[in-house]
Amino acid sequence: MAMNKNTVLAWATWIMIFVGLGLIAMGAFKYQEVAGWGFAAVGLGFFAVAWVFNALKGRV
Repeated sequence: MAMNKNTVLAWATWIMIFVGLGLIAMGAFKYQEVAGWGFAAVGLGFFAVAWVFNALKGRV
């Protein structure tokens, strides 16, 4: 399977979305104290980086 730059960015985008969802879920359901806010904030950061990766597809 040959992977070009756009395919790598697409895979990275999906992986970061899934990790972000996992972190937000951990912050919402597993940790009920202040640590939950940190997990949710990092999950939102993963979404932001995934958005940048998605925007770079076709431009790199």
